Amino acid sequence: MVGVLGPMIAAFKLPDLRRRILFVFGMFAVFVIGAHIPVPNINHEQMRKLVEQGALLGLFDMFSGGAFRRFSILAMGIMPYINASIIFQLLGIAIPRIQEVAKEGEAGKKKISQWTRWLTIFLAMVQASMMCTWLTTGGILQASGVGLIPIVLTLTGGTCFLMWMAEQITDKGIGQGVSLIIFVGIVAGMPGQVIRTVQTWQAGVISWPNIFALLVVWLVTVAGIIYITKGERRISIQSAKRVVGTRIYSGGSSFLPIKVNTAGVIPIIFAVAVVLLPAQVASFGQGLTGGWGEFMRRMGDFFTPGESWVASGIYFATVIFFTYFYTAVSFNVADVADNLKKYGSFVPGIRPGRPTERHLDRVLSRITLAGALFLGVIALLSYYVPDITGVQSFTVVGGTSLLILVGVALDTMQQIEAHLVMRQYEGFIK
Repeated sequence: MVGVLGPMIAAFKLPDLRRRILFVFGMFAVFVIGAHIPVPNINHEQMRKLVEQGALLGLFDMFSGGAFRRFSILAMGIMPYINASIIFQLLGIAIPRIQEVAKEGEAGKKKISQWTRWLTIFLAMVQASMMCTWLTTGGILQASGVGLIPIVLTLTGGTCFLMWMAEQITDKGIGQGVSLIIFVGIVAGMPGQVIRTVQTWQAGVISWPNIFALLVVWLVTVAGIIYITKGERRISIQSAKRVVGTRIYSGGSSFLPIKVNTAGVIPIIFAVAVVLLPAQVASFGQGLTGGWGEFMRRMGDFFTPGESWVASGIYFATVIFFTYFYTAVSFNVADVADNLKKYGSFVPGIRPGRPTERHLDRVLSRITLAGALFLGVIALLSYYVPDITGVQSFTVVGGTSLLILVGVALDTMQQIEAHLVMRQYEGFIK
């Protein structure tokens, strides 16, 4: 404990670092306040029941910090901005012009950022329009026609505000802004889950063995996430002596780190959108009369992981597929091999160029398999942990939420540690 408190005290003693940390906490407070400012003309009880019907809406509500359940001005969350960023990453592969702009240095990054902002506004307006129309049809939102325009603009403005907040946190705070906004959204929902768990314990629904099992699963999951998140394969790199102008740069040995989980939490988000969409659509049709309602209920159970082994297998395989897909997008083996050759570096025993590319691709494929299997297990945990422990009210133990919490916490701690080490203090992580 002393080893952790010492660096924390040292961090707050540094004026610049203290200012950055307090700025992040200030943005957290603004987010929580905004998440509780409701949009008018919404039936909150029906909205709550709607969110509880499907896992897809529940995940969306988790990312928005409960703002979607309350249908506040921040109900859209930061997801349109994340989707826009992912779209431009994928377009960089299909459209060479975008890839060229991205390689233009700081000016190129600013141009891509501006395009991402415009696409975020467009996606937010489309998503807000579809959501308001859908809620109006279901009688949850009492508005129609021209009356929907202010609501759509308010929801779009909320997403734009979160986008600005994320950029400000990245620039003036500590850590990655988008990740921290999702982080605080998940943390904001934890007190309510703790209260509901205590209430179920007091009511005799669960007992101490259930809570103990929950804590064990939580500790094991956190330890596994930390182990995989920090795990990496270090490939030895040898640099040749170079002459640049009148300077001579001596060669040396270093390493190229390849993370076990390069894709992060993105594959789970993609898989959720693909696999749980049929189940969510089926949940909307369960109120139909005749045999259609029963058919929709069975179809929803069939496509819901945890309710059907087939759905769990499809979900697991989809996570593995998207892990490989997004890793290939974010880690361009051809560019890495080309840059090593360009700067006179090589892998010992491997010729530069195509042989190095094939070697890196083989190593990346093997190590990604471990990360993909891990993400698949983590994705399914949220559906099976409640049945294993008997605790249905605390959902942050397994799955996407805990992966995000631990990953963002580790990344933020590493950035704080970098500031401390730069000023000759001991860091958090030994």
